[in-house]
Amino acid sequence: MSDPVLLVVGAGPGVGASVARRFGREGYDVALLARSPQRLAALGEGLQAEGVTTGWSAVDITDSAALTAAVERFGRHAGHLDVLHFNPSTFRQADPLALSAEQLLDDVRLGVAPLLTVLQAARPFLRPGARLVATGSMAADQPWHEAASLGVQKAALRNLVRSVDATLRDEGVRAVCVTVNGTLERGTALDPDRVGDAIFDAARQPEDAWRVEVAFPAGSGRESLRP
Repeated sequence: MSDPVLLVVGAGPGVGASVARRFGREGYDVALLARSPQRLAALGEGLQAEGVTTGWSAVDITDSAALTAAVERFGRHAGHLDVLHFNPSTFRQADPLALSAEQLLDDVRLGVAPLLTVLQAARPFLRPGARLVATGSMAADQPWHEAASLGVQKAALRNLVRSVDATLRDEGVRAVCVTVNGTLERGTALDPDRVGDAIFDAARQPEDAWRVEVAFPAGSGRESLRP
């Protein structure tokens, strides 16, 4: 049987890289999707140098057709996708008096809507036991008014993850949002590598004790009741 496959959407040098390394150490093959060819190649080659089987594809994740094609290529290549990690968001410093409706929609098109594209493209390759994990943020509950669109993205993402879980749980596919309560910084309790560990643990939750939202650090924020 082939190795399990992790697909990281919005892969970058922070949380995306840490998640890829964490799953790679556990024997997962890793597929990376992001917009920048140079950053993707650097991350992919670094993972390969560490012994992680890695492939990547540069794609604008707001382009639904291109994103669908990229996810399907990885799915067909392996025959299955086992963990989907949805990581993108965009930061725009604009309060509600400065933020335009079109800017807000543009930010949601990047930070939320591609989750639907990824899920629908990946669905034929998701076996019972497959997992979707999204990187959430305290901004969903405690938005900074000067970056109003980020809170909207993260609140909408958490809501959508809950709907995904409710839709697929009877088929053995579960979804979870890991809510990061604080600012990421290397060498601290909010080191991206620690977030990577939390995302790995969230994907490995027992089926009979599944939570659709997990706070990181543990106990630092709201904990959802099981559905």
